[in-house]
Amino acid sequence: MSKLDAVLSHLDADQDAALARLFELLKFQSISTDPAYKADCRSAAEWLVADLEAIGFEASVRDTPGHPMVVGHQKGPEGAPHLLFYGHYDVQPVDPLELWDRAPFEPAIETRDDGTQLIRGRGTADDKGQLMTFVEACRAWKAKTGALPCSVTILFEGEEESGSPSLTPFLEANREELTCDLALVCDTGMWDRDTPAINVTLRGLLGEEVILTAADRDLHSGSYGGPAANPIRILSKILAGLHDDQGRVTLPGFYDGVGEPSDAIKAQWDALGFDPDAFLGEVDLSNPAGEAGRTVLEQIWSRPTLEFNGVTGGYTGQGFKTVLPAQASAKVSCRLVGDQDPHAIRSAFRTYVRDNLPPDCDVEFLEHGASGATVLPHESPAYEAARGALSLEWGKEAAFIGGGGSIPIVGHFQSILDMDSLMVGFGLDDDRIHSPNEKYELQSFQKGARSWARILAALAE
Repeated sequence: MSKLDAVLSHLDADQDAALARLFELLKFQSISTDPAYKADCRSAAEWLVADLEAIGFEASVRDTPGHPMVVGHQKGPEGAPHLLFYGHYDVQPVDPLELWDRAPFEPAIETRDDGTQLIRGRGTADDKGQLMTFVEACRAWKAKTGALPCSVTILFEGEEESGSPSLTPFLEANREELTCDLALVCDTGMWDRDTPAINVTLRGLLGEEVILTAADRDLHSGSYGGPAANPIRILSKILAGLHDDQGRVTLPGFYDGVGEPSDAIKAQWDALGFDPDAFLGEVDLSNPAGEAGRTVLEQIWSRPTLEFNGVTGGYTGQGFKTVLPAQASAKVSCRLVGDQDPHAIRSAFRTYVRDNLPPDCDVEFLEHGASGATVLPHESPAYEAARGALSLEWGKEAAFIGGGGSIPIVGHFQSILDMDSLMVGFGLDDDRIHSPNEKYELQSFQKGARSWARILAALAE
């Protein structure tokens, strides 16, 4: 029996004990955004340190201005890769409590009519269940071989669900200690319940608020309607001009740095069997509204967007008021891909608005963040090795997929630690993260641990 086979057999035999450990962690009410749970967050961090120490890690609680970090180190064989594994032990609030079918911090196994099982409770999928898949893989390697196949550094954060205010300063202050060959990030998901995935792109995000002001006060439409500038009408025209009839953004230079997915990646996406009708049908829509000639997956994973997230102005209360508003505003966001420069796009947006302002109208801009896209080197040997390991475990070819949103830690690892990330997780779309009745598939937990055991072996080679 090979070392890996022995490790996998140990994971299978140790499932009950692994679940018991996970349940202990899940019982901590580590809600980071609420100061009332500060002690619970620290207790969760201390529990993780003790558990890591039990399997040979040199681990400690690291204080920050907010909730503590957990850092652990364990050396592997000489010359083996050094990996940084990231997860977070804090969780979202549980409100509204009355919508839960059981107490959020009293985890339990539930069995469906078809015999499949799930773990119910806050933090099961986001992110305690996910991070413990890796810890259990390390535990099994130590139990059966006495060592890890790679050197491993652990970083568990306690503020991910509340904006990670301490994360960037912590990475900067501990850059030398935390910089490794590759980061492993578990806060992602499967393509579906049978198809593992590695996320290799994340879109960036630019937020901008524009406020137009005309008259010095709201005006009566009977007295001023016609001659007075109406900020709502002016702003509406400006916003409407930001897209052409094909759904493309009209800002000069907006598509600078936007590339195309490789033919191999497109072929993988085509093979996923994605159903755009079902995807839109879930939210009672039927017609794709993005760029003409682009598939829905392309629009979400590899194309940039410019969207309007909120438009206000005038009287919006009950009833009716014939008013010409003095002011109108819009919140605009861009999802960015490739090498798009968020600062250049912000400048182009502001220039476009100013160039289209009529007399008697002033404009103010408010920034709401700017970060570029993340593109990971999926053609490198490490990514192919991990993909092969996942495919062996799940019996189905693992997919390189894109992400429509952002995971800030991955960008921080690139910009601060000069380190790429391997994003592998086992969550599903129906896990109800951030919502009542959060769950994590028992299969995700058990095969997730086996997957990480295989990935560690593959990366070591």
